[in-house]
Amino acid sequence: MSLYTLKPRFQALLRPAAGALQRRGVTANQVTVAAAAGSVVLGALLAAAAWTGQAHFFLLLPVWFFLRMALNAIDGMLAREFGQSSTLGAYLNELSDLLSDAALYLPFAWLDESGAALTLLVIFLANLSEMAGVLGIPATGERRNDGPMGKSDRALVFGLLGLLVGTGSAPGWWLTGLLSIVALLLLVTIANRIRYGIAASKRRRP
Repeated sequence: MSLYTLKPRFQALLRPAAGALQRRGVTANQVTVAAAAGSVVLGALLAAAAWTGQAHFFLLLPVWFFLRMALNAIDGMLAREFGQSSTLGAYLNELSDLLSDAALYLPFAWLDESGAALTLLVIFLANLSEMAGVLGIPATGERRNDGPMGKSDRALVFGLLGLLVGTGSAPGWWLTGLLSIVALLLLVTIANRIRYGIAASKRRRP
């Protein structure tokens, strides 16, 4: 189970916005790059805020995660529904997500020494889970987005973490505990994407 299953409904709400952007000449790749650039800029701001003790800036994180999910949905619709799919777009889509996630998760490493290693582990496992998803394409013809800790799920978790930190919850045992749970669920996600990918590949064989 993953929040990814709600994506079609989310896209339906954003379809008018995607159409408006297309009419203005905005491309899917431009939206993808804008989302990545915004994530890197916010990640740098949050890292500086964590370093200087200005935790209230973390309140920007849940807002940005929502906007980023909207931009990711819009770039997908522009690519698929308006004939803007390209090989470059496929590379940008995957690589920008990895870069954006790393930039937005990394500031948590500066909040608490005990959570630094766990934050880096979560970034590593998140990247590994996305690689497992991408490898489903040559194996089954489609990307694997199985949960329980896909991109949308991580956005929800880290958005909530940003909300807690931004409203004054001092990082400590609770942050370590939640990051540990995320890491464990990422391991399950990786296993699920491999397992279901192999099963789907077998079903495709003549």
